[in-house]
Amino acid sequence: MSSNLLDIRRPSPHVAEVWLNRPALRNAFNSEVIAELARCFGALSADSGLRAVVLAAHGKAFCAGADLNWMRAMADYSWAENQTDAMALADMLWAIRSCPVPVIGRVQGDAFAGGVGLVALCDIVVAADTAHFCLSEAKLGLLPATIGPYVVQAIGERAAQRYFTTAERFNAAEAQRLGLVHEVCPPEALDAQVQALLAALLANGPVSVRANKRLVRDLAAQPLVGPQAAALRAETARLIADIRCSPEGREGVQAFLDKREPAWRAAPSSPT
Repeated sequence: MSSNLLDIRRPSPHVAEVWLNRPALRNAFNSEVIAELARCFGALSADSGLRAVVLAAHGKAFCAGADLNWMRAMADYSWAENQTDAMALADMLWAIRSCPVPVIGRVQGDAFAGGVGLVALCDIVVAADTAHFCLSEAKLGLLPATIGPYVVQAIGERAAQRYFTTAERFNAAEAQRLGLVHEVCPPEALDAQVQALLAALLANGPVSVRANKRLVRDLAAQPLVGPQAAALRAETARLIADIRCSPEGREGVQAFLDKREPAWRAAPSSPT
């Protein structure tokens, strides 16, 4: 993959890095950035050898939301043009959300508006303790609609009611308290934290990691009581039976019993 607005790297066959690459514009979105992110994550999702993605950004800011020139153009759009434009953004967000492998967010600087949406899409987020966050749409008379489902899921309804409506800035410690961010560290420690997370992911069964990511998403909205609860119990039992009988599941259990490394850890260069 090649891109003018993204710096896409493959430090290993199993890891991809996607860097927002508009530092002079605080990595703000425009229609071209949105289209390239959608294409990039569509291609990465089809890579069967991929095991993790790092979403990062060059420069001082992680992502400032919408590009001012893009916003000026939108001011003259018709309703139909606005709807088409917003749908492209929604589809890009979904392309990241539906990536089958864990996405690690490396947040080195401020994330505002749509930038908060990008953070919320990541499965694991490490942020610099100097980073700030803001759902700033209300300041412009707008609302964070396309990113809203992901942000509400990340921080919860009560926190979203506050920050959607007040458009207050909050710091990395508050983002961690809300659940938007998992780890907060000094900027100079970001790369070490990301590498530690990658090492943890790559030590695990690649098929299992994908299945575990999917399991969390599938379970999040399922009721534990009521008429659907029995179906949920049956489905989770089926999933365990499937994974125990899979080649990777059998190898992992046998390696544990044999007190040896499983195949995927003993041969990290393997495409599996």
